[in-house]
Amino acid sequence: MFELICNVLLLVFLGYTYFTHVLEAKVPKSYLKNPNVLHPSVWPKLIIILLVICLVINIIKIFKKNKGNPEFSFGAFAKNSLVFLKSKMFIGMAILVIAALILEPLGFVVTAALLMFAYGMLLGEKIWWRLAIISCVLAVFLHIAFSGLLGVSLPRGTVPFLRDFSLFLENLF
Repeated sequence: MFELICNVLLLVFLGYTYFTHVLEAKVPKSYLKNPNVLHPSVWPKLIIILLVICLVINIIKIFKKNKGNPEFSFGAFAKNSLVFLKSKMFIGMAILVIAALILEPLGFVVTAALLMFAYGMLLGEKIWWRLAIISCVLAVFLHIAFSGLLGVSLPRGTVPFLRDFSLFLENLF
């Protein structure tokens, strides 16, 4: 039942995104002048339409698979939802939501290090200091690789000393 609810919520979210953000996205005038150019709004439309088709197929499969199953009801879902809230999967999802919220103020390096540390602890790593060192080194390496080598601009953070550290890392390459 949880999978069905997630699929339906994702379907609603994709519909909302399609009609409020994708269809109303402004196309630059330089693209409108050339009829042979693929507009930037084509790919988001195509991806959302393909995702909606896949979700509908998955919802149909869920109903077919659980036809006649007494555990496939809202009552059973409510009973099992407390177990889910204590599971590692839910804690992992909460970690990702927190990481998304702190990404802008703290920047990529700190958020990535905290995210990797939290997931390592969640997965059962016992030696916390080794996990902290590895998380920090990997976060710095990822920042240097993406911003310095690939030219991808990552969030630097709004906290002054964290922003300065991100700029320092970007200037290494």
